[in-house]
Amino acid sequence: MNPAGARGSGGIVRGTYFQDAYLVDDLDRATSQWSTLLGAGPFVVAEHHRCDVFDYRGSPTEADVSYAFGYLDDVMVQFIVQHDDRPSIYRDLYPDGPPNGIAFHHVGVLVDDFEAEFLRLVEAGFVCATRLYADGVDAAYFDTRDLTGGFTEIHGTPPHIVEAFAGWRRAHADRGPDTPAISGRSSRARDVNP
Repeated sequence: MNPAGARGSGGIVRGTYFQDAYLVDDLDRATSQWSTLLGAGPFVVAEHHRCDVFDYRGSPTEADVSYAFGYLDDVMVQFIVQHDDRPSIYRDLYPDGPPNGIAFHHVGVLVDDFEAEFLRLVEAGFVCATRLYADGVDAAYFDTRDLTGGFTEIHGTPPHIVEAFAGWRRAHADRGPDTPAISGRSSRARDVNP
């Protein structure tokens, strides 16, 4: 169940560090630049993603966002663009959007026992800024700006999402010089086969 490599070394969150995420103003530009410069990707894009259940700081307000997911070696890189001005964890960090078109937003940790890790973070005094359920996956974003410069996401590991991540990672390993930066688009990224 571990698509990102070795387990964490025993911090507050018990899981696997797997993702660096950035708020961007243009998904196509960000994926192209990272593909060209670093060999990241190919990326899959989830356009105007919607959640089944969503909570932002006690409100069901859900911003209109699109995501791009791809790998760079063993780390997933996620790019996020927010299409509106609704309150969100993205506007919490960058009220006017990402400076220079791209800015760090969060790290992601895969956790096998989502509820236990959620409770562990709450008991440690961290504030959950967003909790969601989408595509059969639980995820929550805790405000860790004072420690990490951004948010910390905990992300469940149901088999279908672990398989999707493994496929995206294989696509990165098989990437050639002519591989496009974006391999597919959908409203649900897990449905895109790279």
